[in-house]
Amino acid sequence: MQVIVEDHEDITLLILQEGEAMEAHQPPPMAPAGRGDLSVRRGQEEKPPADEDQRAKQIQAWWRGTLVRRTLLLAALSACVIQRWWRRVARALPWLRQKRQRALLTRRTWAAVRLQAWVRMWCVRLRYCRLLQAARIIQAYWRCHSCHGCHGNGSLRGRYKLMANKLGLELEIFLGSQICRITECIPFPIKN
Repeated sequence: MQVIVEDHEDITLLILQEGEAMEAHQPPPMAPAGRGDLSVRRGQEEKPPADEDQRAKQIQAWWRGTLVRRTLLLAALSACVIQRWWRRVARALPWLRQKRQRALLTRRTWAAVRLQAWVRMWCVRLRYCRLLQAARIIQAYWRCHSCHGCHGNGSLRGRYKLMANKLGLELEIFLGSQICRITECIPFPIKN
């Protein structure tokens, strides 16, 4: 950052010199009547020597320059504070953006995992319900057959075992002296 201070000393001196020139063109004040020369001398103000005038102008110019430099220093420090704050914010922006993206990715991943779990559960449940319905249909037909059938001493016994990833099914059909045993293990499509 570069701060340029222009010295306005010349302009101030010109304004003061113009003011002095205007005072020089004004007529001297009129002396009161009756007192003469002595009162005019006492009424006039003594002008300071040019040396003191020049010193006063230098002090005033130095003071104005000090005030300007102080103001510019304050402005430069304020700008530095603002720039430091902005750099800190700018450094944190990519990190915050990455944090938001990671959170979004995590949320989407968990949503996908839940959807997959629900679909797998629905598929297993659908297959289980179909097998259960098939067993009920077989039982209903067999009951109807054993009641109305030609063989009065036929019977049906069965049991099933439901495990985590398969269904074990055992059926024993008794038709008089004949026995038919059906044993089947039906796996569920579960992804490990």
